Amino acid sequence: MCHGELHLKSLQFPESGVLIFQEDLRLIANNQEKMPSASCDTLLDDIEDIVSQEDSKPQDRHFARKHVVPKVRRRNTQKYLQDENSPPSDSTIPGIQKIWIRTWGCSHNNSDGEYMAGQLAAYGYKITENASEADLWLLNSCTVKNPAEDHFRNSIKKAQEENKKIVLAGCVPQAQPRQDYLKGLSIIGVQQIDRVVEVVEETIKGHSVRLLGQKKDNGKRLGGARLDLPKIRKNPLIEIISINTGCLNACTYCKTKHARGNLASYPVDDLVDRAKQSFQEGVCEIWLTSEDTGAYGRDIGTSLPALLWKLVEVIPEGAMLRLGMTNPPYILEHLEEMAKILNHPRVYAFLHIPVQSASDTVLMEMKREYCVADFKRVVDFLKDKVPGITIATDIICGFPGETDQDFQETVKLVEEYKFPSLFINQFYPRPGTPAAKMEQVPAQVKKQRTKDLSQVFHSYNPYDHKIGERQKVLVTEESFDSKFYVAHNRFYEQVLVPKNPTFMGKMVEVNVYESGKHFMKGQPVSDAKVYAPSISKPLAKGEISGLTEEFRNRLGNHLNSLSHTLGATQQDSASSRMALQLQRLHQDCTLRMSVVLALFAFLFAFLIKMCS
Repeated sequence: MCHGELHLKSLQFPESGVLIFQEDLRLIANNQEKMPSASCDTLLDDIEDIVSQEDSKPQDRHFARKHVVPKVRRRNTQKYLQDENSPPSDSTIPGIQKIWIRTWGCSHNNSDGEYMAGQLAAYGYKITENASEADLWLLNSCTVKNPAEDHFRNSIKKAQEENKKIVLAGCVPQAQPRQDYLKGLSIIGVQQIDRVVEVVEETIKGHSVRLLGQKKDNGKRLGGARLDLPKIRKNPLIEIISINTGCLNACTYCKTKHARGNLASYPVDDLVDRAKQSFQEGVCEIWLTSEDTGAYGRDIGTSLPALLWKLVEVIPEGAMLRLGMTNPPYILEHLEEMAKILNHPRVYAFLHIPVQSASDTVLMEMKREYCVADFKRVVDFLKDKVPGITIATDIICGFPGETDQDFQETVKLVEEYKFPSLFINQFYPRPGTPAAKMEQVPAQVKKQRTKDLSQVFHSYNPYDHKIGERQKVLVTEESFDSKFYVAHNRFYEQVLVPKNPTFMGKMVEVNVYESGKHFMKGQPVSDAKVYAPSISKPLAKGEISGLTEEFRNRLGNHLNSLSHTLGATQQDSASSRMALQLQRLHQDCTLRMSVVLALFAFLFAFLIKMCS
């Protein structure tokens, strides 16, 4: 093999450069064909010896300068490849960020937060519990009381101070989107939570987006986003289902009505399907929630009892259903049916019925649409027909115009019924509500009445008489101090049990040996049976629920679109680097060819000399 062949082989570059050098190689080959042929049988000296023997003259060296090509600095190949595979530093690619979600308020709000978390996680975002490491904060607000909105406003300020991207949700921005502290921020409406991914993506890109519209079908308002969306349950054992949104009342103190609007119910079949799916994912307890569960179905020609009878058909053995809050006017006509349902073995004998005040005068100013006698009728009937039932209620202290006599009527009501669960709220005038324009009770009076009623509530222990009872309880969570598991008995009373991992998500029998103001403590009996619900293994904490085939298809289309966008972004950002790369490769090729041609020239001169 001759040296010419050796040099030609040395020009075999990596595969990525073959196409670039193909034409140059042809040029070299053509030049070689034009050169006089020489035998390769002659033994050649080392090339350095050849050059030294035929040292060029000064004028030759001067002539050779015209063919000198500057040396190109070698790239760090590893670093170059790493840069090539990474997104450009000035680009923002949605779907890879960490998101922190904070929710205030009712179980309806918590359900919305779970749905938003599930959709974002399904699209690739990481839901984190560490606010400081998050790239974006999703703040899901409550507008019921001033302190809740204050916390919301302070969280926005903190996020801005830490240069976090912000998306706002919940009742506060829905009710008053034009407030000064919300200016320039993205908002997702309470009925638009199925579009949270769009809002988050645009916010990450630096845009401000606001989706505050209502869901409608042929002009009729819907209950909200679809119920089969992905979600991440805070507690994998508990499913919160919003059966309707809004209400039929127009309470003068309520700001939530401004956000949630009039009553709009989900169809019975949709709710039953959601319950079935939950049980298939290992849920053992379902909460029904809304602004007023008692009003369910009045807008679509059905009723709460009709829904409940359908639901109990699909509740497996060992699982339980808990009803949410219902106002007195909308349960009065269903008392008989509701009593039967609350006696069902798979429904907690528990109902939350807000009274707000025991003064008819105050109730009239509140526009509650019932009187104290109506409330008592509901409670008395249910306590008679559902022995042991737990009635929870709400009371507002210091509503505008409330007199000392009005307040004393409320105190007497609490003393008479000794509600085991009582939510005492100091009145706060919410902007835009009729009650905010009424003559206010002095702040110190409101505080004192709140304190006095709290003392009445703490003067009795509702569970002392239950010590020694044997109860069947459903274990669903861990206590705040992490010392016990939290379970609930038939009446949704809280029972603390030992932390035995085999109990979680199961129904066990315990003996009650101690009681407190808000709980009992139970010790599993020696011959205790653990009742496992006839359902699947629960999802892991943080695992996404409800990834239907339709959603997977939508997700696939979205990811393909995102991939094309990412590819276009990388291609545009890399175009200038590619041009530089081609230029450098061409310079490399030119240099190598120059060296080859120089060697051919030396060889040609040497061969001519030898032949002569």
